[in-house]
Amino acid sequence: MPDGLPSGRFESRGAVDVWVSEELPDDIVELWPRLMESAAETGVQPHLCWPGDPFFLQDLEAVDAVRLESVLAADFAEYRQKRLPSWREPARYDDLPEGIEPWPHDPGPPFESWPGLAGAAESRTDGPTPEEAAARLVEDLLGTHPFAHACRLALVPARRSADVPAVLGWSSEAPLPLLCALLRSWEERFGARVVGAFGGELFASVARPPLDLPHAERLALEHVLSTADNIVDDPPTPFPEYAAGLVGRTEWRFWWD
Repeated sequence: MPDGLPSGRFESRGAVDVWVSEELPDDIVELWPRLMESAAETGVQPHLCWPGDPFFLQDLEAVDAVRLESVLAADFAEYRQKRLPSWREPARYDDLPEGIEPWPHDPGPPFESWPGLAGAAESRTDGPTPEEAAARLVEDLLGTHPFAHACRLALVPARRSADVPAVLGWSSEAPLPLLCALLRSWEERFGARVVGAFGGELFASVARPPLDLPHAERLALEHVLSTADNIVDDPPTPFPEYAAGLVGRTEWRFWWD
């Protein structure tokens, strides 16, 4: 186990034992980069989660079996066919209650067929390291998220942060094999790291975000195909607006009902 940990205990998750702190450490923002840097030696990944969250055991072989390009190409074809009528014609709102604004029209992604995975972002000398980006997200969550202080620090035996939701058996409506396959790819292409998952929300830091709109649009389509409810459905953010918001953004948040 890493040095400098607060009091905690081990909990069994199927075939693995996960260490969970008794309380959220006061120095967790400073501790987080050290835990990430030592992960190759210790074999455990830091993760924020709620104590007592229900879980459903997952098999990493299901993640290994996902072929992203073919899966996402098929998913986009189905998604486009379903959404095309609403993208072409704005919805009509004839009887909205007083004071309720209509949802903005979403023209959808600017692609007629699957454009392929977004290219890897280039490293920048002035950008954060994955460890720095993750620590910033932890600090931001503790400062802004109403339920983050109810979390505990977990140390999860996993080769990479992208596998942690599956290893923990995170309970949500997310399609975990597909999501973890996406997260693995985002680790490699964008320096993303899973920082935590609690309730129906998952949080990832990003060291190398897209820096222009065309790049962000292809990435945004991958986010949409993760099936996360908050991307376009709730609230109904139009695709161009969501994609523009990914330019330079160093944290990604997903949630499922």
